[in-house]
Amino acid sequence: MSGMSPIIMLLILWGAITLVLVVLLIYRSTLTMHEDDQLFLSEGENQMAQEQAELQQKMNKLQPFVRACGALSVLLLVVMAGLGAYDMYKNF
Repeated sequence: MSGMSPIIMLLILWGAITLVLVVLLIYRSTLTMHEDDQLFLSEGENQMAQEQAELQQKMNKLQPFVRACGALSVLLLVVMAGLGAYDMYKNF
């Protein structure tokens, strides 16, 4: 791997992080597929309220990972674009 250019290594890293981001987004969409905006419950339906609260907890735990992967993916794209532009400038 020592012969790989930095752009290729960054591209591989970006691909892996973006893949993780896509998987997280798919997982999040499957969680929210059956989520209701409003939930009207009688006193006998506490189980549904508990399931809704657990779903919200999962979403809250997942959100920082989605944001971090998204930000890192964009940052790596910017770095690769900068390296590519610098390389073109240097060879011009």
